[in-house]
Amino acid sequence: MDNCESCSNYVYEEESATYCCAVDLDEDEMGAFLVGHTASCPYYSFDDEYAIVRKQN
Repeated sequence: MDNCESCSNYVYEEESATYCCAVDLDEDEMGAFLVGHTASCPYYSFDDEYAIVRKQN
């Protein structure tokens, strides 16, 4: 399973003061994810905040 903390979809919610996934999974996707039937998150996107800087060079 991917490390959620390095994913760009893992965001801080001020209302609950916690981090959570910003991807809106449907009921089937969430069930499969929680049970562990998925090898890795299909929505994982590495949070590389310096990617744009490298492209400017």
